[in-house]
Amino acid sequence: MRPRLLLFVASMCFALTVVRAGSPMREPRWGAVGHAQQAAPAAARSDPAKEARLAWFRDAKYGLFIHWGLYSIPAGEWKGRRSLGLGEWIMFRTPVAVKEYEPLAKQFNPVKFNADEWVKLAKDAGMRYIVITSKHHDGFAMFHSKVSPYNIADATPFKRDVLKELADACARQNMRLGFYYSQSQDWHEPNGAGNTWDFGPDEKKDYDQYLRGKAEPQVKELLTSYGPVALIWFATPRRMNGERAQRFVNIVREMGPQTLIDGRLGTEGDYVSTGDNVIPPQVNGQAWETPATINHTWGYRKDDTDWKSPGQIIFKLVDIVSKGGNYLLNVGPMSDGVIPPASQDVLRTAGRWLQMNGDAIYGAGPTPFGDELGEISKTLKDVRGEPLGFVQADFRYTTKPGKLYITFFTEPRVAFALPAMKNTVTRAYYLGGDRGAVPIKLRTEAGRTILDIERPLPDPMASVVVVEFQGERIQR
Repeated sequence: MRPRLLLFVASMCFALTVVRAGSPMREPRWGAVGHAQQAAPAAARSDPAKEARLAWFRDAKYGLFIHWGLYSIPAGEWKGRRSLGLGEWIMFRTPVAVKEYEPLAKQFNPVKFNADEWVKLAKDAGMRYIVITSKHHDGFAMFHSKVSPYNIADATPFKRDVLKELADACARQNMRLGFYYSQSQDWHEPNGAGNTWDFGPDEKKDYDQYLRGKAEPQVKELLTSYGPVALIWFATPRRMNGERAQRFVNIVREMGPQTLIDGRLGTEGDYVSTGDNVIPPQVNGQAWETPATINHTWGYRKDDTDWKSPGQIIFKLVDIVSKGGNYLLNVGPMSDGVIPPASQDVLRTAGRWLQMNGDAIYGAGPTPFGDELGEISKTLKDVRGEPLGFVQADFRYTTKPGKLYITFFTEPRVAFALPAMKNTVTRAYYLGGDRGAVPIKLRTEAGRTILDIERPLPDPMASVVVVEFQGERIQR
């Protein structure tokens, strides 16, 4: 096997914290667009109520993120000029005055939106939960809010509550649903954070008036009007100091006791949110999630068609699960309500792989080893002075009681030696596919189990070998 090494360059990622082997994620850390991630304490698993809330999340592993709003109309272009950066940030990046941005609502009429089709796509893709933007930083609510008329039901010709339709579709198809909510930034509100071109410096605003008058009441609406809410995905915690963040925690705990809180509220949540598209280099025992794009933007941009391949998505998913995390992969629907067909094709192709190999993912634990993940350089640093990581990309381990799953991304060209372990290996075989019932030959050399894997592998994108052993866990 010729090892594939990927250089993990900190300066190319948002909010990358290189985590040394054996050390916890060091948080909070600000990302390129102001994101902060809050780490849970080492004793987090001693909280039974928290662990009960997290049980489904730890098993799910893979979710669909949806960024959809008025920004899908300009789609990266304002008045004939291309706006650089993320599609959903066009109001900020251009910048666009509220009085010019507001009229987009009168153009928003996504007649092709079909909630059941969106949920079916998530299921076809092998995803176990959905998170959709209920209100992004532009301040526009994608649900029928009684708090503010600036919402999809009252301000658009569409006149429908897409969150209600999506919640009903999720209930019909047994899919968990959560809501992204921008609690801090609201560029439409005079006292919300972020809009300094219309409303002046944030420091001079009555920020608590905005929080108590809009953000907090809208979160209450989300928790009471759309059935069981799997999680609230808060974002960019600007000025969420003091007891402000805790007020949101209290609302969620009171009105949705089983609802999870992500890691970007501004205080400790139920799980850690990494930086955008950032995958930690090592195993972490806390519950954590990588939010990621399928191209280079979250909200739809008509000029961004650089989709990740199914193979890239599968590698990232397995890599994340092997380190103990979840993968929340985003799509940005177009203004007519259609998720770009090319991204649908990618997701469904990856989903077909999961139909055959999902046992290695859902409910699986992290690698019991770690050397296969790569290493942190002791000498090379990025432009910010942080160590570079070298990611080994040939294979990954995931685990379940009595089973070790090896997902191969590169075909072994020699016999494959398992790391030294005290457990007795009883058999090995392929997971899924036509060769699922065919055993893999085992032998022992110098106290280590050797797998004689025949070439070619059954799936050139990624093939999974199951190794069964005596005992519940690998003993080194």
